[in-house]
Amino acid sequence: MAPTSISIDRLAFLTPGNYPHDDPYSGLQKTLELFELGERLGYDGAWVRQRHLEPGISSAAAFLAAATQRTSRIELGTAVIPIGYESPYRLAEDLSTVDVLSRGRLNVGVSAGFPLHAAILGPLVFDGDWRNFDFSHARVLRLVDNLRGELLGEPGAIIEFPGGRVRPRLQPHAPGLPDRIWYGGGSLKSAEWAGRNGLNLLLGNVTSGEGTDKFFEAQLHQLETFAAQRDGKPGRVALGRVIVPFDSADASTRKRYTDYAAARHDRTLRAHGERRTLFAGDIVGTSEQILEQLSKDPILAGVRDLRLELPYDFEQHEYEQIITDFIDLIAPALGWRRYPKPAASAAE
Repeated sequence: MAPTSISIDRLAFLTPGNYPHDDPYSGLQKTLELFELGERLGYDGAWVRQRHLEPGISSAAAFLAAATQRTSRIELGTAVIPIGYESPYRLAEDLSTVDVLSRGRLNVGVSAGFPLHAAILGPLVFDGDWRNFDFSHARVLRLVDNLRGELLGEPGAIIEFPGGRVRPRLQPHAPGLPDRIWYGGGSLKSAEWAGRNGLNLLLGNVTSGEGTDKFFEAQLHQLETFAAQRDGKPGRVALGRVIVPFDSADASTRKRYTDYAAARHDRTLRAHGERRTLFAGDIVGTSEQILEQLSKDPILAGVRDLRLELPYDFEQHEYEQIITDFIDLIAPALGWRRYPKPAASAAE
């Protein structure tokens, strides 16, 4: 039975992009094939995680450049690029190139803060006393400003090259890309900052408990904070949930999915660490069971973009089964309709 309060316009999936330690090619190739399948099934978006020092996608821009040549319609996203390791200008060049190759389909998720694994990677990435570098939200704003493609240098500055003369600006310029920047929110501060600075907001299945130890309550406060900062201006919120339907799976696979969720259930029962990190429960079962649980998700009722977050370390055929069952059996009951539909814009 359809949850009447839910109306999803855009449906995407987020894949970890894992690969065997000794065979990265096969894993990257399978992730590209999953993007192709997602497009054939009718998904509106396919996203990858960017991770460092793990057997996964360490350069989302490079991977998504390849994905632009294997797909033609589906939006391509990265969630999230830790901006601390990046040059806001060089990253802007890479992302603009991908967006041009995709004909305007790129969505960029970023995060700020002291980057993960800095004790190992810091001396390799940075010169000088990198511990005192600015890893704040300001780096994200520098990236967005660079993507706007304003003229650079002194007034009247000219760049001469063998093909002629041009005014200096970021090349290539992708005009719509600044409207497709997303901030990975997990706190009231990040939600407020994203809304105030005109970015879109990514919410997932991990968040900070601020004033409450209830996951949905904490995330609802973030959603309300973001909306208040937008003050009626356009902005998108994409909600991520780990959802694993097993309608077409065999008995052994159903047990594997159920055991996976059970092993992670204990972390949902309490807040963790100084930041009081809270976890949403994984949603595993038949399509009817999943729809029943989704009908109780107060955040889902307040967004129009849903991202299906695929678990780590599943097999390719399992990812294919999950995204197929979800789009065939669950998505229509959430109000979602297949392509063709109007292109995504920041106003929706």
